[in-house]
Amino acid sequence: MSYRQYFARYLPKIEEAIEGALQAPDPRVEEHYAMMAYHLGLRDHHLRPAKVNAGKRVRPMLCLLTCEAVGEDPDQALPAAASIELLHNFSLIHDDIEDNSPTRRGRPTVWHLWGIAQAINVGDGLFSLARYLLNELGASHPPQRVLQVQRLFDQTCLRLTEGQYLDMKFESTLDIRPEDYLYMIEGKTAALIEASTSIGALLGGAAPEIQEAYAAFGRYVGLTFQIIDDILGIWGREQETGKSAASDIITKKKTYPVLYGLNHPQIGPTLRELYDGPSLSQEEVRLVVDLLEKAGAREAAYSLAEEYHQDALRALDRTGVKRPAQEALRDFANTLLHRRA
Repeated sequence: MSYRQYFARYLPKIEEAIEGALQAPDPRVEEHYAMMAYHLGLRDHHLRPAKVNAGKRVRPMLCLLTCEAVGEDPDQALPAAASIELLHNFSLIHDDIEDNSPTRRGRPTVWHLWGIAQAINVGDGLFSLARYLLNELGASHPPQRVLQVQRLFDQTCLRLTEGQYLDMKFESTLDIRPEDYLYMIEGKTAALIEASTSIGALLGGAAPEIQEAYAAFGRYVGLTFQIIDDILGIWGREQETGKSAASDIITKKKTYPVLYGLNHPQIGPTLRELYDGPSLSQEEVRLVVDLLEKAGAREAAYSLAEEYHQDALRALDRTGVKRPAQEALRDFANTLLHRRA
């Protein structure tokens, strides 16, 4: 089966686990949980039940797929998979506040509808639920394994905050090296995908060296995903990405291609002048894109994404696993280099 077929099979179980976690224990706090459900695409802005775009649930899917790849029933990892998705969405709610973003996936953000204070609390609620869900693993896994998962989960939470700290710090400076950016996205983007595959392997009973190989696979998949996302943020087609062309240039987002250009010996000084100024005009946006092209930023980014992609495949090969779910993981990794949205 392709990874899409596996994902289609897993999705109803993941959604059921998430909805179960969001059941209010008392009518007086129903709205608190309903706001969580809104962010997760399970309620509309009136907090009525709905099904809207809330992301692809890739991280919990990879957790279950890795668990199946090592030979275990993926249901054994379901509480952890749902926990990972709740953690991811906790981070998004707080990101929206920190970035002052009024919309996400075409809908008003939680803070924009109900205020910053409530949004912080909703995010904290999702974080608490994510941690609490891990306790359900005790019903089917030995205590030592559950403790290992909890430790890995907590390490990942800390790495997320480190990545977010650097992302916010980078907003106020142009003196960022590409390697600093890569360290940042290892925390902000890759860490949770790494945790997804690592936890899936751990709950599947994989040996430590096999688990580490799957962790590396997830890390390199996350890095590949982010670098391709950076390319699409500048050169993606608006009708496919759903964002304005060169959206990352318009917002002066310092992604890998931009940093490559800013640190280029010939192109860098001109780019720095443009980024030091006020908001960019349409003509200046086009000029920035042209300068990045001349610097070879797009090619450099693609080359780096290809390098990470090959690292991911090598990590997958190190596991020695030959099951169909393993090929689905490979299929998923291969699609990342060619995605358009």
